[in-house]
Amino acid sequence: MADELALDLEELRQLQGIAKRPRTVSLISSEIRNLEKLSNDAAVAAAASRTPTPISTSTKVVSNPALTYATLGSFSWDQDNDKVKIYVSLEGVAEEKIEAEFKAQSMDIKFHDVQGKNYRCAIPKLNKEIVPEKCKVVVKPTRVIVTLFKASKGNWMDLHFKEDKLKPTVDKERDPMAGIMDLMKNMYDEGDEDMKRTIAKAWTDARSGKGVDPLKGYP
Repeated sequence: MADELALDLEELRQLQGIAKRPRTVSLISSEIRNLEKLSNDAAVAAAASRTPTPISTSTKVVSNPALTYATLGSFSWDQDNDKVKIYVSLEGVAEEKIEAEFKAQSMDIKFHDVQGKNYRCAIPKLNKEIVPEKCKVVVKPTRVIVTLFKASKGNWMDLHFKEDKLKPTVDKERDPMAGIMDLMKNMYDEGDEDMKRTIAKAWTDARSGKGVDPLKGYP
């Protein structure tokens, strides 16, 4: 049996060397790994038959090192009122080698052994909540489509959750005016030229003693 496995492996490796289509290469690579595992198992079984099995051992050996993943940070997406679809450009993906984890406000999808590499597409915090049990992953020849079902209907402005920069922080120990000044600074940084001139004038007038309240504007 060992000799037959060796011959099969040799022939598959030759085919792998001349194959060009990604899916064909992936299928051949998968079969090679299966045969290598069978060959290793046969060798272990043969060695075990010749070597007495130890009664006990206190040493644990980790046989599989941690996998490494290339991050897929570039993708496109669209939406309707009920769901969001994410399009990941990736060829040679096998459905049985996808590990997908969906939570109320996050997704983590791992693609194993895609032309010899592992890939990962993850969003640690989505813009809004989803329904994990309804979400799914569909494999196409040149891309993967991830469908996220919204927990509540509506339009998403972005996939990623972002803190509201204009939302003032509340700190009871600080001067009450400090939060207002932080808000004004953010408005100045984010505003257009007219907004910047208006806020700058308000600050100047306030400092010069004219008593203009920056939040109330001008009469």
